[in-house]
Amino acid sequence: MSIYSEIDRHPLLLRFLFSPRQWTRPAPAGAEDFMVPVEENIAIGCRLYEGEAGWPWVLLFHGNGEIAADYDQIAPFYHQKKINLVVADYRGYGRSSGQPTFTGLVKDAPLIFEAAREKLAQRGLQEKLFVMGRSLGSVPALELAAQYAHAIPGLIIESGFISVTALIRHLGLPAAGLDLAAIEEESRRKAAQISIPVLIIHGQADSLVPYSQAEELDRSLGSESKQLVPIPGADHNDVIFYDRERYFTAIEQFVKAPGRA
Repeated sequence: MSIYSEIDRHPLLLRFLFSPRQWTRPAPAGAEDFMVPVEENIAIGCRLYEGEAGWPWVLLFHGNGEIAADYDQIAPFYHQKKINLVVADYRGYGRSSGQPTFTGLVKDAPLIFEAAREKLAQRGLQEKLFVMGRSLGSVPALELAAQYAHAIPGLIIESGFISVTALIRHLGLPAAGLDLAAIEEESRRKAAQISIPVLIIHGQADSLVPYSQAEELDRSLGSESKQLVPIPGADHNDVIFYDRERYFTAIEQFVKAPGRA
């Protein structure tokens, strides 16, 4: 049973934590959409942005208020750093069917990861696939890092948290009857299992997910190779562009470090 099953049984709480929106327009030139079946009659939409063969790839799980198509404007900045990008939606987001739940996030992540690797193989590409989670996306990204250490060369967490319970507490969301301590304990246990290299990027003025969450995650990870990059003055939703060069240079140096790309 998922550690998040109790949260998923609270519809009001889910309405606070998920903000799905649909988007069915086709991918722009240079991008490609593909669907990942995760359950009967449920499939997750992903958008692939390929710059050039030979560049490293990042599979990104986006934030709550976002969809994969939002990265039509952001992918070019990855390409400027010679990084290819795949962005995954969640149930109910973008072109995806179903309803979002936290159990769905962690259950679907391995299927999305394998589908992305298969997509690269079909193109004759053998480049390694890094995993990144932004905000809400830290939930599936951390899950993958704990399960797929043998296949993931590195993990990137941006504006994320070690456990969604921290967000629930910080925002004062309705959680009567929930054993938040048990969820936190399991989340920390999983973080301690993560041994692959990790890059954490976080705005120091983040009002939604406080910077202290990045520090706690950094302390909790089992990895011996981890780096915390603060973005001074940046809030939760402007962290990418508040200091764009610092942000993307940190990602570039991480994925292109000797022995990773």
